[in-house]
Amino acid sequence: MEGTLKVGVLALQGAFIEHIHKLRELGVQCGEVRLPQDLQGIDGLIIPGGESTTIGKLMASFDLMEPIRRFADRNAVWGTCAGMILLAKRIEQGQPVLSLMNIAVERNAFGRQIDSFEESLPVAVLQGGEACPFPGVFIRAPRLLEVSSPAQVIARLADGTAVAAVEGKWLATAFHPELSRDLRFHQYFMEMVRS
Repeated sequence: MEGTLKVGVLALQGAFIEHIHKLRELGVQCGEVRLPQDLQGIDGLIIPGGESTTIGKLMASFDLMEPIRRFADRNAVWGTCAGMILLAKRIEQGQPVLSLMNIAVERNAFGRQIDSFEESLPVAVLQGGEACPFPGVFIRAPRLLEVSSPAQVIARLADGTAVAAVEGKWLATAFHPELSRDLRFHQYFMEMVRS
């Protein structure tokens, strides 16, 4: 087990159960976050993929926006796909967002569900990341239009499109690591939680 560390997964909509399965594979204590009080006693938070507008509206309805911002001031937060959109300071279309990371994001940058794809991504921050690329699963995925310091790009598609970034204890991925069998992104996030 990961000691007493506990990670919460925002469970309002989307692929939250898949993240919980990955955390359990790593022996990490985890719980579902639906209300502000669910943030108490956790050390990190994952905002999953799903429908970013719906998740944003539900976060606002359940008064989670400010509590998550306060949580993120001192703890690790990871947004995957829709979660990346919610972490961004700028997005192309207006919707409720947390405005945490110095990133600008374009929603559905690669087309519709039928245009989903998988691409091997060299990610230097992962264990063996250059020699053993990470299997990136892209489903109605966003892309990073702009990454401003102190945020930095950590993964790009072969054509140079930026698809993952880190800023301090915040991580954003345009793809779905929870849908691959590779645990390295979840391990990397746990390093951020521990730091």
